[in-house]
Amino acid sequence: MTVLVEKETEDELGFDYEELLRRVAQEAVEQEDCPYSCEINLTLTDNEGIRTLNQEYRGLDVPTDVLSFPMVAYEKAGDFSCLEKPLNKTMHFNLDTGELLLGDIAISVERAKEQAEEYGHSLEREIAFLMAHSLLHLMGYDHMEEYEREQMEQKQEQILQKLGITRD
Repeated sequence: MTVLVEKETEDELGFDYEELLRRVAQEAVEQEDCPYSCEINLTLTDNEGIRTLNQEYRGLDVPTDVLSFPMVAYEKAGDFSCLEKPLNKTMHFNLDTGELLLGDIAISVERAKEQAEEYGHSLEREIAFLMAHSLLHLMGYDHMEEYEREQMEQKQEQILQKLGITRD
């Protein structure tokens, strides 16, 4: 698995964020039984950087905590069988490494710090949560309907629990 991390913020995190992000990514794809090695692009930014992305891609001129840009349009969340079609074999895989291009993620470290304080847990836990949440989006999950939200929350919690990342 390749997690390409670009840090575009001066905000310090105080822990090995690249190792944490890779662990969360690995656990998420394993939990979903993804049969492929994957590639993910991740940008750590600040509120202004994510506000710009949110405006450009969603038409919302406000900062948010995380944005997900999936590369695959799944027929069913977490069902990778759509990738077996010949056209998808060339469109969704890195031709050099053979890895599935899951997509791009942007996390506002500034907003993550605010939320960690607001929720009373560590920045490490908040960053891990945002990564797990976003990875599920990259694998086709959403939370537009109540049952979808509940499913995502359960899956996020399973990922974090498996890694021993708790709210304390």
